[in-house]
Amino acid sequence: MGIRAGSKAILIKNGIVFDPLNGIDGERMDIAILNGRIVEDVPEREAHVIDASGMVVMPGGIDIHAHIAGPKVNAGRLLRPEDHFIDVEPRTPTTRAGVGRSVPSTFATGYRYARMGWTTAMDPAMPPLEARHTHEEFNDTPIIDKGTYPLLGDCWFVMEFLAADMIEECAAYVAWMLWATKGYAIKLVNPGGLECWGFGHNVESIDDVVPYFNITPREIIRGLARVNHLLDLPHTIHIHTNNLGKPGNWDTTIRTMNCVRDIPGTSSTGEHSIHITHVQFSAFGGDDWASMCSMSEPIMRYVNTHRHVTIDMGAVVPGDTTTMTADGPFQYGLYELTGNKWINHDVETETSTGIVPYHYRRRSLVNAVQWAIGLELALLAKDLWRGPYLTTDHPNGAPFTTYPRIIEWLVSRRARERTLKRVNKRAIRRMVLPSLDRELTLYEIAIISRAGPAKALGLERKGHLGVGADADVAIYNINPDELDLSKDHRAVRRAFERAAYTIKDGQVVVKDGRVVASPIRRTYWVHVKLPDEASEIVNAIRDAWEARYTVSFDNYPIPEHYLALPAKVSRQPRLK
Repeated sequence: MGIRAGSKAILIKNGIVFDPLNGIDGERMDIAILNGRIVEDVPEREAHVIDASGMVVMPGGIDIHAHIAGPKVNAGRLLRPEDHFIDVEPRTPTTRAGVGRSVPSTFATGYRYARMGWTTAMDPAMPPLEARHTHEEFNDTPIIDKGTYPLLGDCWFVMEFLAADMIEECAAYVAWMLWATKGYAIKLVNPGGLECWGFGHNVESIDDVVPYFNITPREIIRGLARVNHLLDLPHTIHIHTNNLGKPGNWDTTIRTMNCVRDIPGTSSTGEHSIHITHVQFSAFGGDDWASMCSMSEPIMRYVNTHRHVTIDMGAVVPGDTTTMTADGPFQYGLYELTGNKWINHDVETETSTGIVPYHYRRRSLVNAVQWAIGLELALLAKDLWRGPYLTTDHPNGAPFTTYPRIIEWLVSRRARERTLKRVNKRAIRRMVLPSLDRELTLYEIAIISRAGPAKALGLERKGHLGVGADADVAIYNINPDELDLSKDHRAVRRAFERAAYTIKDGQVVVKDGRVVASPIRRTYWVHVKLPDEASEIVNAIRDAWEARYTVSFDNYPIPEHYLALPAKVSRQPRLK
């Protein structure tokens, strides 16, 4: 059967395919693409043929957590003019100029992900009031698909509903907020702590009481996990833990994971009911910075034995970067610790932000241990499908452009040993890494950078190359049959830095590391179909809303047409 005129067909021939969701581990195969989807076959004479002989073929990469858009990111750009000078994206006939190493401009962000073979990135921290700005930057970020997680853990209505055990009412409000902000998942940052920070304070455990609301972080976390189940959302609650970045915080992380172990997941998440993000920053032992050490082993012991948890790395790579987070009190502490310039911002006292430039140094004991922890988490994992997924908490641990460097360390003990020779010698005794012989395979790299995040996010057409999947494909000029990945680790890094081809929705967007097309792609958001009774609950808060907020109730929602290419994910809630 011939292909209809106007149809776009690609045939990738003889590639060495790594597609974990379909159990394909380095098989030589052809991949057929028609009109933006993977299909069974296309006639070779009617298709654009790509000869991938001796090359690795994977689904497009998926970043589950990267700060790439919104007012916080834009403030980071303003704070760091020196970051612009050192990394300039030149204009080409296809691409626009851009700047920024750790906080690249919108266009540069899309180009750089695509060059590495990544095709989807999720921004993890959108202040609901500033959703419009976030979506404006999404509209300006080419090539990659996107989505964002609104910050809901310290919203006043959320805390009031949960304190009164009004779970269904809270679920109706959260569903409305996802619709109003065009968000994808529930994000919590230092739950309860951001509310305290509006008054210059913080919480120190998940059982501290948040002033004025008579609720604890534990109750916020458990309540929103129950809400997530009721709304049947595609991703679990996504949590930046309390006490992040503090010595001894590993115990808080374990307590946070454990507090929702009895709460079921959803039709997409299955057993999973919680995602702990950038765990490296939440896996510190010791009583102070002088005794700080890695506690990756007890963290991974818990994750390995409890199926309700997924995690991502938040890996650190030595070098200069810009730290930014909604965890305002943490960033104030970092400012005091470093003396670097600092931005603080509160958004209607329901969320906050802080931005501080930072340089991770190999010779710093603390930074060396942080570098080790990110790698240890992956090397100690028994089930990589639950993580840790590959992230740097961009740009907090390092820019996302360092992913090839992290892959190099994960597949090669030799590469790790070379770096260990250069780090603070006292730090060696504080880490587990020197004792770990494990080297990840390309199949395992495909799990933590593609298949695993897609599954955790409930993106059924992402992260695999089966029939019906979005035709997001990365081809790397590396032959694992002829190359010793451990010995030739630099070749691995170079291959992932510049994909031979990146295909987005059936269109070649990168060839030989050069961007050749720059389409604007989807923004995913979740629409929960509320019953009439639940909609009435939302309308009942109108008077209180008008008294509290700077934007009126009717003007708050973002219309769907405001998104350049909206991709609505519909869910049917378990509400009465």
